[in-house]
Amino acid sequence: MTHEHIVKSFDEELKRFTQVIMRMGGLSERQLTRSVEALVRRDTELALSVIDDDEDIDKLEVELEDMAVKMIALRQPMANDLRAAVAVLKISSDLERIGDYAKNIAKRAVALNQLPALSSTVALRRMTQLAGMIINETLDAYSLQDSERALAAWERDREVDELYTSLFREHLTYMMEDPRNITTSTHIIFIAKNIERIGDHATNIAETVYFLATGSRIEGERPKKDKTSFTVVEPGDGPETAGSD
Repeated sequence: MTHEHIVKSFDEELKRFTQVIMRMGGLSERQLTRSVEALVRRDTELALSVIDDDEDIDKLEVELEDMAVKMIALRQPMANDLRAAVAVLKISSDLERIGDYAKNIAKRAVALNQLPALSSTVALRRMTQLAGMIINETLDAYSLQDSERALAAWERDREVDELYTSLFREHLTYMMEDPRNITTSTHIIFIAKNIERIGDHATNIAETVYFLATGSRIEGERPKKDKTSFTVVEPGDGPETAGSD
């Protein structure tokens, strides 16, 4: 086997990695969108299909793991090629977790569909759109190995955090004003947290892509804006003031 043939075969394996990663990423983003739509539309059947479809993402993660381990064992890649194989393992793990969080949202949608209609659907949709955009941008960055796109996606996570903090404060206030809101608001807070964590995993992918493209890590701390750990809501605070600084 000539050196040229080995290089060509290796390049084909890397292209296969990209194809499966993009497919897995597309499924993960679709799962997120569908889970929130099931909640907004109070569509239990859709929520149950999201739960069932999570298995497809899990299968792709196993496929990517097998491909990456086989490449490392047989090819013994070095430098950039080794980074590519390791990146596949890390990215597939993050995408699988995104799928898991979408599944969790769908499960809570099933529960919420048995309760009175809820508020905050606009905020949840906006969080979902932002998280989906970050996933899209990181996947584009991966396919192009574009460090600048990866960095731009990495910086957008703060917008998701800000929306989560605002929604968290709002629903704490609802729960304090009327104990009957506790069940619904608790589900909403957990759903918002799932979306916030999806943003974090998309940010993980951006960091991996940046390292893959440049060989160095993003400098500085993550642009986190989740302030819920420090949130204090005083009795009498209304939803219109609880989210203000």
